Amino acid sequence: MSKQRGVNLKVLITGLAIIVPVLVLFAVSFGNDPRAVPSVLEGKPAPTFALTDLDGRSVSLEQFRGKPVVINFWSTWCGPCKMEHGLLQQSARMNSDVQFLGVIYSDEADKARAYLQRAGSAYPSLVDPQSTTAIDYGVAGVPETYFIDGSGTIVEKFVGPLDPNNMQRLLQLIRRG
Repeated sequence: MSKQRGVNLKVLITGLAIIVPVLVLFAVSFGNDPRAVPSVLEGKPAPTFALTDLDGRSVSLEQFRGKPVVINFWSTWCGPCKMEHGLLQQSARMNSDVQFLGVIYSDEADKARAYLQRAGSAYPSLVDPQSTTAIDYGVAGVPETYFIDGSGTIVEKFVGPLDPNNMQRLLQLIRRG
């Protein structure tokens, strides 16, 4: 009987040695957003770009110097992008002191054009053919939205679909900058 107890004790100790570190890892990670990828660009000048909108006009970030800018990376195949589209459109219409820009990520211009004709468009959507602008901004997936103050500094990167509370908070932040 005591030999069986010794085996059971060894199994218990081995099991605890495996389970306790895993539980500690979960406890430390609890509450963190697994989608949030910190941006090394926050607090730094926004990478400049010159892209073409869906109507063929050239648009550069520099032309909006002195004005807060919201850059939303999106795609037609992205469900969360479609969820936030109405909020972005409404925010652009209600905040004329802020320039909104969409950057089409890993998608076709014709698909984006057709989607915007159906869903509406209150600001330019720009074609990023080789995703160079997305790479410069460190985009890991869509939707990702960058809030840039009037001096051209990235105040915050928001990962995932925006909600009205975060939109208002972030618009206030870039207006202060």
